[in-house]
Amino acid sequence: MPIHPTAIIHPSAELAANVDVQAFSIIEAHVHIGSNSVIGPHNVIGAGTVMGENNRTYSGAQVGVTPQDLKHKLGKAGRTVLGDSNIIREFVTVSSSTVYDGEPEETQKETRIGSHCLLMSTCHVGHDSTLGDHVIIANGVPLAGHVTIHDRAFIGGLTGIHQFCVIGTMAFIGGMARINKDVPPYMLCEGHPARCFGPNTIGLERNGLSPEQIKTIRNIYKILYRSKLNISQAVSRIESEIDDCNEKKTLLDFIANSQRGLTK
Repeated sequence: MPIHPTAIIHPSAELAANVDVQAFSIIEAHVHIGSNSVIGPHNVIGAGTVMGENNRTYSGAQVGVTPQDLKHKLGKAGRTVLGDSNIIREFVTVSSSTVYDGEPEETQKETRIGSHCLLMSTCHVGHDSTLGDHVIIANGVPLAGHVTIHDRAFIGGLTGIHQFCVIGTMAFIGGMARINKDVPPYMLCEGHPARCFGPNTIGLERNGLSPEQIKTIRNIYKILYRSKLNISQAVSRIESEIDDCNEKKTLLDFIANSQRGLTK
């Protein structure tokens, strides 16, 4: 695949032999890009970014660029790591991790995107955020810094997500929601502020969960959200009444690790 003559590639960048870099794109220092990847026109791939194989970026995308954080140590490149087979659409911005004064390099965090993710046009992934695999983020979604999105979650268009929030696996966020609490796995949330309306049944079916698994998730939801118990009481009841299974473990682990509290 060709590298367009107008592209600017730093001598220290390492590109697989079949990477296509299109017109007017800039590849900064110490970038690694895996095979069969396409870097669209007018892109910037920031210093230190590592991209796996079969990634595709579209016009105007900026990946691994300097974070929008006033505490970032200017002149230092953060870390940004992408897996394989991601689609980064037009004018998406992905900030690198923030580098703080005096921070040892071995403790530096990174912005990480898994594999098989779709980031639709104009969305933003803030510094030090982590996306799992098969995550879909619709148009115009801003993720603040330090956001975590687990595998196979879907974020509807124009949704705003507060820093340090966690979105659980297979959760569905309706468009234009305001997320300022953690969203449990398997659940459907929407609103301003967002509220939980029950299991993401269609998404669970599409991801291959059986009717028995979905029934278990629905029973956990009823205890957690419809029983008028507080979180600790609901957790105790879930532990005693729900048979052990992966879905129960995933939900209870998520609740135990939540720092911002659950969406109401």
